[in-house]
Amino acid sequence: MFGFQRKKLELPDAQSALPGRATPISTAHQHFISERPLKGPYPDGSERAYFALGCYWGAERQFWQIPGVWVTAVGNIAGITPNPTYEEVCSGLTGHAEAVLVVYDPAEVGYQQLLKVFWESHDPTQGMRQGNDVGTQYRSGLYWTTPEQEAAAQVSREAYQAALSARGLASITTQILQAPEFYFAEAYHQQYLAKNPNGYCGLGGTGVTCPEGLKIEAAQ
Repeated sequence: MFGFQRKKLELPDAQSALPGRATPISTAHQHFISERPLKGPYPDGSERAYFALGCYWGAERQFWQIPGVWVTAVGNIAGITPNPTYEEVCSGLTGHAEAVLVVYDPAEVGYQQLLKVFWESHDPTQGMRQGNDVGTQYRSGLYWTTPEQEAAAQVSREAYQAALSARGLASITTQILQAPEFYFAEAYHQQYLAKNPNGYCGLGGTGVTCPEGLKIEAAQ
């Protein structure tokens, strides 16, 4: 989200990754807008999903505005270094992607609706960047927590790729994985654009609509 001299475009291996630390870094306890707990407890019946679509400041705002989303938080996922700081992630030596935790009520908002917001809010064809934000931490990723989410993510990627290809756009580079550990970012990053309404947001979509009403068959 800011310009850094070192912009690594390849993920580190375990030998080159930073060591990190054994204890979590300090973060906020409550959501700046709703005052709900960032780390739970979450309501019975709620589900968690993780989305990486570039700078997490703007990405989080896309999701906290959705009815049925109970709480959101920003952090780092799918890397090697335990409990990384923001500066460490920006070095490219932790392997993490900037991501948003979305806790939602599936009775009010479906995962497919969240996927539609995800695909349309960024350009998932750009690899290790998002617009002017360059680096491995800005890669696109879907990190699922249930077999149903995995199936929906795979089907939606295929459908959105077809829509992108029809417009002559490139192949999707989005990483789809079972959610590994999510490390909460520092307090000042949480709901950053609510605290700083004129703050930086580098997100920009392709202008291609994600198809709705996809037929999803849950993994058996």
